[in-house]
Amino acid sequence: MDLATLRDTDFALLHGAADAYDRLRDDVGRHLENWRTGVDHRIAADWSGHAADAAAPSLRLTTGELTAARSGTGQIGRLLRTGADALLLAQSALRKALADAGDAGLSVDEHGTVGWGPASAADRHDPDHRRTSEHAARLLAARIAAALAEADAVDRAVAVRLRHYTARAHDGTGLDPAAADRDRLDPALALRPVLDAAVPGADAPPAEVNAWWRSLPADRRQRLIEDRPDLVGNRDGIPAADRDRANRILLPELIAAYERSSPSCDPHHGLKLDGYRTIAERLRRTDGTRPPVLLLGLGEQGQGRAVLSFGDPDTAQDVTSLVGGLGTTLRRIGGGDADRAKAVHDAARRADPTRSTASVAWLGYDAPLGPAEAGTVGRARAGVEAYRRFLEGQRVTHRGAPAHVTAEGHSYGSLLVGLAAQGPTGIAADDVVLVGSPGTGARHASEFSVGAGHTYVGAASWDHVSHLGWYTGDPARAAFGAHRFAVAGGSPDFTAHSSYWDDGPHDDHTSVDNIGRIVSGHGDRIRPAPGRGG
Repeated sequence: MDLATLRDTDFALLHGAADAYDRLRDDVGRHLENWRTGVDHRIAADWSGHAADAAAPSLRLTTGELTAARSGTGQIGRLLRTGADALLLAQSALRKALADAGDAGLSVDEHGTVGWGPASAADRHDPDHRRTSEHAARLLAARIAAALAEADAVDRAVAVRLRHYTARAHDGTGLDPAAADRDRLDPALALRPVLDAAVPGADAPPAEVNAWWRSLPADRRQRLIEDRPDLVGNRDGIPAADRDRANRILLPELIAAYERSSPSCDPHHGLKLDGYRTIAERLRRTDGTRPPVLLLGLGEQGQGRAVLSFGDPDTAQDVTSLVGGLGTTLRRIGGGDADRAKAVHDAARRADPTRSTASVAWLGYDAPLGPAEAGTVGRARAGVEAYRRFLEGQRVTHRGAPAHVTAEGHSYGSLLVGLAAQGPTGIAADDVVLVGSPGTGARHASEFSVGAGHTYVGAASWDHVSHLGWYTGDPARAAFGAHRFAVAGGSPDFTAHSSYWDDGPHDDHTSVDNIGRIVSGHGDRIRPAPGRGG
């Protein structure tokens, strides 16, 4: 599909065609019901003998043909409507890109090539002008190309399906009820991929997703939230409130689906169902409370995915996202990890009541369920890009002045955070907090993108895990170069590893209060502790 066609076509006309097929389906349905009650059932009840037996096949044939016709016209109506919605999504994305190009003083030709006019006298003396213009042009060209590719994919998908139904009409199989049933169940004719084709791919950067989402009219955004919450709820780059609405629609659907399905279909069936129910109960208990609780992620991948936030990360001045470690499951996101996120939120507010906070419990990877799985870096490494993308998405969707962002990792989760903070890109965070860490894959805190001066470590003396140093050494060592903050020493019964967020009336708040100071941007006010020797 070329640029002019996508830009100028009134795809809403397809909705009119879909409505016509829906009316035809309803008319055929009424005719079918009249035939069944007025002819087929009555004759079957009141007529017997040889003539009745001879007429029965013809009656069944007519009933089957009407049933198939109702099914077929309904499928075509749904196809046209889904295709129209998908093409309108792509069209909205293209028109927004073209408008942004115009606002930036860039030109777009009929092939989607983006250019810029002669530089002004002032710009000719600006060494960055050409580089800035080229960068803006590349970004807009990519958005235009993506919209065209999405529209083309939708167009082809709809055309394939329409040709199939046309062939059915020509050869008479469109009135075959068995063929209609096969069509209804045929994955090649499913409608979900048609709409998926108009949505940025799973690997699209959050900035691209955000630009696409903002290009959509409000009614189409709402339609996507309601019709395809699975496409919206886990997309980094979509605003938090929209993700929350989508995931609250998706959650009961997942619970119902797992209650109906057999545990043998998924090795983590019980883990997920229990977790979904726990999250639903947490949402029920916190409905209407302050801070607001937002469900920012929900999925079926692997052992299950969920992201829960206390406070709105799109408006909060301070945002922190905690990655749990060994044994972190969906149930924990609705239970203990949610309690920890809330404790950090409250501690940050105590540290600076003038600032707003969002505290997130993040499960976007398959955390190790046993010690053997925690003995390698594989699971942490597999979650690095998802965590980076999540933090990047927060930057993109945040409104107002940029938030102060903290990346928190506990236990094996600190390894994931440490790995994410390394490398050429690092993470979109200002501070890193590591608690109960068995190692981060780094030898020195300066290897993190935030720098050693913004890396903080909490390690209780009786936290056995924090002494392991499995992954390139103990970050609580003085030689690691991070700020070590004071925590309660704990006891030798292994509870110290899970006590960093204790904030009950009889608990030692030293650790959680220090974390709250860091999250609120006051890392200089922590109560320090000396680094371990060696």
